[in-house]
Amino acid sequence: MVDNSPLFLEDFSLVDQQHSNAFMGFWQHIDEAKTRLTRSLIVFLGGFLLCYFFTNRHVFHFLQKPLFEALPPGQQKLYFTSLFENFMTHLKIAGYSSLFLFCPYYFYQFWSFISPGLHAKEKRMVLPFVFSASFFFVAGGAFAYFVLFPIGFKYFISYGLPGDTPLLTIDSYYGTCLKLIFMFGAAFELPVLMILLGLLGLLESSTLRAQRRSAYIGITIVAAFIAPPDAISMLLLMAPLVLMYEGATLVIAFFERKKAKENPDAAPEPEKPYDPFVGESK
Repeated sequence: MVDNSPLFLEDFSLVDQQHSNAFMGFWQHIDEAKTRLTRSLIVFLGGFLLCYFFTNRHVFHFLQKPLFEALPPGQQKLYFTSLFENFMTHLKIAGYSSLFLFCPYYFYQFWSFISPGLHAKEKRMVLPFVFSASFFFVAGGAFAYFVLFPIGFKYFISYGLPGDTPLLTIDSYYGTCLKLIFMFGAAFELPVLMILLGLLGLLESSTLRAQRRSAYIGITIVAAFIAPPDAISMLLLMAPLVLMYEGATLVIAFFERKKAKENPDAAPEPEKPYDPFVGESK
């Protein structure tokens, strides 16, 4: 028998209203994401055209330098094996150049998307976030170019028998360079992501210290996936990632102590002992 009392109807209306508000909030987030992505895409296309017509030649020479310094004299050439290979490589370089050149704008759009869920004090950190994210992204690409490329290219060029002669194509070489620069830039975003999660209260320094061994294993796997297939390149990527992990842990701990001093009355929550039957742990 259905209860048609006013109290029941009022409760049902309240639940329906809450469901409707949550549904509207979901679609508002989708619309906001579409807006941010559209703006980023417009800037990317504008940067793509700018780089294609004005900076591509300089980027080509810039990327050639570490390879040509590793090649013997007389072999400092790149070849293309298909009619469209050279043209498509120019497009690819223009696209990656646009990503790096306008990365502060893309990071700003990302911050603008997540900022509605932040407190007023956290929203004021937009400039530090955009600056640090852009800096580490470019620093990762620079690390690949200035540290990894000279060492790795000399190793792989000289590897093999004395009579082996490198015959490198434009697409394979520039494609490898661009992917490594981009992936190293993305890997160097690790401390920015960690500190952001720490400031939002989603990550604690004690957890990072307790899970240090697991984090090192994860860093090793990431380095093996991103770096070229040799131990030296993998170690060259692992070393800065480990240092950035430890540095981000110290920064999060500093902010935690600062927050504790600002709120001395806030008592820390007691740690819950591990109970394997309940599944809760500290």
